[in-house]
Amino acid sequence: MVEFREVTKTYAGQPAVHDLTLDIERGAITVFVGPSGCGKTTSLRMINRMVEPTAGSVLVDGQDVSAQPAAALRRSMGYVMQSSGLLPHRTVLDNVATVPRLNGVRRMAARKRAEELLAVVGLAQELGNRYPAQLSGGQQQRVGVARALAADPPILLMDEPFSAVDPVVRAELQQELLRLQQHLAKTIVFVTHDIDEATILGDKLAVFATGGRLAQFGTPEEVLRAPVDEFVAGFVGRDRGFRSLSFNNAAGLTLLPAATATADRAAEAPAEGWLLLTNDGGGPAGWLPPGQRDPAKALIGGSLFTLGSSLRQALDAALSSPSGAGVAIDADGRVAGLIEPSAVLQRLRADGN
Repeated sequence: MVEFREVTKTYAGQPAVHDLTLDIERGAITVFVGPSGCGKTTSLRMINRMVEPTAGSVLVDGQDVSAQPAAALRRSMGYVMQSSGLLPHRTVLDNVATVPRLNGVRRMAARKRAEELLAVVGLAQELGNRYPAQLSGGQQQRVGVARALAADPPILLMDEPFSAVDPVVRAELQQELLRLQQHLAKTIVFVTHDIDEATILGDKLAVFATGGRLAQFGTPEEVLRAPVDEFVAGFVGRDRGFRSLSFNNAAGLTLLPAATATADRAAEAPAEGWLLLTNDGGGPAGWLPPGQRDPAKALIGGSLFTLGSSLRQALDAALSSPSGAGVAIDADGRVAGLIEPSAVLQRLRADGN
């Protein structure tokens, strides 16, 4: 789908990208990751000719992009940037309809397509008549994604699109992108400097080093478990072993029974040991420490993981829990049992990690 062939870009004689040769798979998410100034954004922008290479060639479906009109090339691809780049004087619907209108689609048809895409990216239909300034940062980024998808492009370029929002919204947007990709199967090139974001989203990672050198290209698991040199090892961090737990499924972990009670029955529970409060649907609502059975004093913590998720999530849940045990929940959000860190470590030893 997208090929870089010995591509170099220099500014004032200094290489921003050096001799890049890379094949990007059709229908997959390829993440360009690396420190600031390593050439990842420059490489991305050479795909749609926002930046022209000094040497080498970029091919899309076997055709050199330099032989195509730049404006038409850009309209054939989706592009999402860090600041969303929405037109402040146009409504959400008109922002999303921008590219279809440029491609000659009638206004009513373009707006109908925009309305459909709002639902696709998880936005309420009534937001369509608002202006960008009336939206939260996360909502603006969703609109930016919808606009990039409006012409149904086969290629989606995303230049650090989630870096300007808070961590909670960023995690939501990451999961939303993965959900969309399951249904749309676009060829996505995503730029980030965050190795955690890269390993969450990427089918393949292209790790760029200072000076615009491609240091390693492979799956997230390959990069984390077998960095090719000291630069990559240093960039992914000393805790790369912990990150690699994301590729081990937590299914089959031995769960401990949980002492649970709803808030209105907490006073009846034995005073010794930790008590897990649950809501009426059987989902976790907070922890009460030994000797404390007042629901108003419950400790609320991020100590949940879903059955079938990764060992990293299970270990994180156990380590972050005030009780020392993570709470496993089923697909319906009900408490399934507890997991202690020792059980995760035992599983790792059994798997030979």
